[in-house]
Amino acid sequence: MSDQAPPSDGDPAAEAALLDAARAGDRAALERLIEQHQARIYRFGLKMCRDPEVAKDVVQETLIAMARGVRDFRGGSSLSTWLYTIARSYCIKARRTSKFAPRDVGSLDAAPEAIGVADPGPRSDEQLGARRIEQALERAIAALDDKYREVLVLRDVEGLTAPEVAAVLGLSVDAVKSRLHRARLDVRARVAPALRDEAPPPSRSCPDVLGVFSRHLEGEVDAGACAEMERHLAGCPSCRGACDSLRGVLAMCRAAPADVPAPVQRSVQRAIRDLLATEA
Repeated sequence: MSDQAPPSDGDPAAEAALLDAARAGDRAALERLIEQHQARIYRFGLKMCRDPEVAKDVVQETLIAMARGVRDFRGGSSLSTWLYTIARSYCIKARRTSKFAPRDVGSLDAAPEAIGVADPGPRSDEQLGARRIEQALERAIAALDDKYREVLVLRDVEGLTAPEVAAVLGLSVDAVKSRLHRARLDVRARVAPALRDEAPPPSRSCPDVLGVFSRHLEGEVDAGACAEMERHLAGCPSCRGACDSLRGVLAMCRAAPADVPAPVQRSVQRAIRDLLATEA
C-alpha cells in the first residue's frame, strides 16, 4: 500500500516571493498570482456549483477579492486556503440565489460542455470509453451532498492537505477525514460500473479494504495493519480489484482538467484591470 496522498501544487518559495511583491504594489506580480490560481478556482466553482455561468462569477469575484485584499493578507494560512475560503463563500451564495443552479445532475451526461469539456467529434472506441468514465466521475461527484463534495474536491481534485481543507471549511481535521472517506467510497461505487471491472465483489468475510485504503492515504494506518492488508490483497483478487478501482478513481480526480475558457479569462482580466484603474 505505497500510494501517497496527493500533494499540494506549486513552488511555495516562488509563490511567497510573488506574494511579497504583490503586497508591495507590484501589479505584474499580482497578475502572475491571478494567472496561477484562476484555473483551480474556476474548476472548484464549476464542480461545486455545476454551472459555467456561476463558476465564471465565482472565479471573477474571488480574484477581485484577492486583488483588493492582497496587501492586507498576512499569511495566517496559505494563499490557496485563503482563496478557496473566499470561493466557497461565493459558491454558497450562488447555490442559494442563482436561477442557473441545475436541479438534475443527470443532465451532465447530455451536456458535456456543462463540465468544461468540449466534444471534439468522432472518437475511437478507446477514447469514447475514457470519456464515458470521465462523465461517470463527473456525475458521481455532482451527486454527492455538498458537505461531502466540497471535501473531496478540495482534497482529491485540488490537492489541499487535510488540515488545509479543515481551515477552508471551518471543520476539525478528523471531521474532514471522516467526510472524505465516505465521499471517496461513494464516488468509487458510482463509477465502478463504468470501469467494467468483472471481478466479483468482495465477500462479507473480507475486511473493509476500501476504508483502510482511504485511511492509509491520510496516514491513519500503521505499518502492521498495512502489512496485514497487503497480505489479504495478495490472496483476494476481488479486494485487490476494488482497491485498484478506487486508486484509479482518485487518479482521475487529480488529473481533472483546469482550463479556463477564453471568454472567462477575458472577463476576469477586464474586471481586474477596471479595479486596479480605479485604485490607481
